[in-house]
Amino acid sequence: MRRVAAGDPVLSPAVTRQLMAQAADSGREERADRAQRARQRITLLAEREREVAIAVGHGRSNAEIAAALHLSVATVKTQVSRILARFDFNNRVQIALLVHDAGLLDDGDGAGPS
Repeated sequence: MRRVAAGDPVLSPAVTRQLMAQAADSGREERADRAQRARQRITLLAEREREVAIAVGHGRSNAEIAAALHLSVATVKTQVSRILARFDFNNRVQIALLVHDAGLLDDGDGAGPS
């Protein structure tokens, strides 16, 4: 009551719960939409590009990706460059965010085939 008397805004617990539920629902829809768009974009990648993208998403260096996928470092660099160009990305972080949003980072070490 003192807060009300002081002019501070006060919400009842029921209203607070309702607002929190509404905010959670709107965030869930946004995340679902972002995940769907990311999965659609991932389908544009060739299988090897997808493997490289997932490894980038796991924070692997070009050398680590090359060793895990039995490629040369130059080939990995080429694959990363192709992915960046295909999606008009500026850096590897954007690749990592794409594979994260698509839900592709749950597959173990992220360096091998998925």
